[in-house]
Amino acid sequence: MSRFLIILGIALVVIGLALPWLQKIGLGRLPGDIVIERENFRFYFPVTTSILVSLILSLLFWLFRR
Repeated sequence: MSRFLIILGIALVVIGLALPWLQKIGLGRLPGDIVIERENFRFYFPVTTSILVSLILSLLFWLFRR
């Protein structure tokens, strides 16, 4: 369990550091992501981005398991 938490923490740090570069290439603003903007309110639900990230992670985990 401790090994999993350490790896998860390292992965979160790496993702946090890579986030500015990922936003520059358009990840997070794909067609299909829902954005509702009102006067004092902004709702963002990245449907397409979530599906894409899920597919990539599933593929990586499948490859590492083999």
